[in-house]
Amino acid sequence: MIRHYTSNPAVSVRSASITELAMASQRLLAVDFEVFGRVQGVFFRKYTQDEGKKLGVRGWCMNTHHGTVAGQLEGPQDKVIMMKEWLQKTGSPSSRIDKAEFKNEKEIEDYSFKSFSVRH
Repeated sequence: MIRHYTSNPAVSVRSASITELAMASQRLLAVDFEVFGRVQGVFFRKYTQDEGKKLGVRGWCMNTHHGTVAGQLEGPQDKVIMMKEWLQKTGSPSSRIDKAEFKNEKEIEDYSFKSFSVRH
């Protein structure tokens, strides 16, 4: 444990230990997503798969009958956060993202998927 002291040595402020920080970054999260806008016919699913693999998140994505792309993500908390941001702001070069919704976010004990795939 790392301790930092204020000017008053009787008062200590506890910082997170290295182990606690490592454990927080290793927390596995799972979340469902749906992306709205011009996301079909613009290679959005392929770019999503590539980004997921690059970040090391697992899951899947697919086109829906409503003109959106939906799927599931799972991975370390920091990587899931980065993937969610990518889905909200980046997408494929020809896409137009109007909004991205994330639901059912939860901590998981282990992975459900082996990689990131595109479903048809």
